[in-house]
Amino acid sequence: MTRTLLMAAGILACLPMLAGCKIVKNPDPNSAAQTAANMTDEERMAVLVAEVYEPRLKPYMHEGARDAATVVAAIGAGLDAAGTSYGIPKASEGSPWNFIVEGSGKVIASNRASRAATIDVDVTGDGAADLAIQLGPVIKGTALRDATTFFSFSDFRDQIEFAKLARALNDTASAAIALPEGDLIGDTVTFTGAFAVPKQGDPILLVPVDLSVGGNQ
Repeated sequence: MTRTLLMAAGILACLPMLAGCKIVKNPDPNSAAQTAANMTDEERMAVLVAEVYEPRLKPYMHEGARDAATVVAAIGAGLDAAGTSYGIPKASEGSPWNFIVEGSGKVIASNRASRAATIDVDVTGDGAADLAIQLGPVIKGTALRDATTFFSFSDFRDQIEFAKLARALNDTASAAIALPEGDLIGDTVTFTGAFAVPKQGDPILLVPVDLSVGGNQ
């Protein structure tokens, strides 16, 4: 048998084995799936929030916002009645009432030196602060997450990941705030945002999605 015939016979003998083989490509490190797999939970939540914050969450907040002075007065008269009339339906019994409001008011007090910076605002016109607007960078609570209807706990891996979603929303809200320097006491601020009230008498800590000095957002 010539050398050529021997080589041909060898190739033919290998064909059955090649037919049963599956060629597996190395993963593309630049693919979306691979990139997501390499992200931390915090990074993935930041990407999710970046995708929904402007096109979906802010319009939802503006469409669902109730007048802040009306809601504050209703809460003072009775939290459960106010929640039933103006709040977001509770996720479960025992959950705080969450509210989405918009309005304006005079800055009565300011704490802008803290990392959990706030301004206290009078929205009812009685000269006393009715709510505190959280400026951050440290923002407390999960109101932005829980006041929306399109974030469901069942869509997330566990409670820890769900908590990191709330943190990413708060971080995004804080980063978007652009106010003049100074304490702003005596100035009027206009806002749209969300807050949670666990029980009657608890302070109102609003997380803003829009905040400006003056009458225009």
